[in-house]
Amino acid sequence: MILPETRLICFSPTLTSLKVGKAIMKGFGAERNTTLDLTRTAQEDEIVLPADLLAVIAVPVYGGKVAPTAFVRLQRIRAQGTPAVLVVVYGNRDYEGALQELDGLARLLGFVPVAAGRPDSHDLEQAAQFGQAVREKLAGVASLSDLPPLQVTRIQRPRQPFLARFRFIREVVRLRRSGKPMPQVPAVDSERCTHCGACVRLCPVGAIAPGDELNTDASICIRCCACVKGCPMEARHFDTPFSQILSSCFPDPKENHTLL
Repeated sequence: MILPETRLICFSPTLTSLKVGKAIMKGFGAERNTTLDLTRTAQEDEIVLPADLLAVIAVPVYGGKVAPTAFVRLQRIRAQGTPAVLVVVYGNRDYEGALQELDGLARLLGFVPVAAGRPDSHDLEQAAQFGQAVREKLAGVASLSDLPPLQVTRIQRPRQPFLARFRFIREVVRLRRSGKPMPQVPAVDSERCTHCGACVRLCPVGAIAPGDELNTDASICIRCCACVKGCPMEARHFDTPFSQILSSCFPDPKENHTLL
C-alpha cells in the first residue's frame, strides 16, 4: 500500500509539534507533503480528507491531556478512512492519557490510526526514522483492512523512578496546601517591552490585544508560552513554582516510544 501524499495536521504554539510532525513526514518520503496548521486560527469550514493519503496528527500535551484548543479545532476535520499517525509531544514527566484521548478523537473523526508515538522534541532524527518505519509497514499490506487494529494502550509508558514520583507528589501537595496563588498569565516587564506586537501574532487564541501588549486576558490564555518563547526582547516570563517542581523532579529527558 503506497500513499503518494502526507498531510500534517498540527497545533504547535511553540513550533515543537510542527517540527516533529515534519520530521515524520520527511522520513515517510511521500511525493507530496502538505501542512494544515491549526495553531493561529481555527478552521471555519469543515475539511474532508480522502483515504489515499497519510495524516500525521501532532499535538502537545498540557497537564496529561491533548491541548484543549487543539482538541476543539481538530473537530472541524472529517476523514474518510484516512490512515493516521498519532503523535503527542510532551516534556520530561509523562503524557498520561493524551495519546488515548487523541486516538479516541481520531477514530470518531473517521481516521484509521496505524501508528502512534510520543517523540521527544529534540530527537527529530528518531522522528524521521519513525516515519520511515510507518512507510515500510504500509508498504507491506494491500489495504488497511489487512492491518490489525492499533491498540495505543500497548505503547510503553515512560519510566518514572519511585523517588522522583514521590518527591513530585510531595512537593505538589505542599504547594497546594500553602495556598500560594499561581500566576494565570505570563508577567510582562514594561521596561523591556517595545510593543512590537510579536506576542500578539504568536498567541494562538488571541489573548493579547494589539497595542495592549502589557496585558494578557486570563480568561482566554491557555498558558502555552508561545509569547514567552517568541518575545525578541525577553520581556515576558511565566515563572511558576509548579514548573520549578517539574524541572527539579524530572530533569532527564525521557526516551521516545512508538507503536507500529
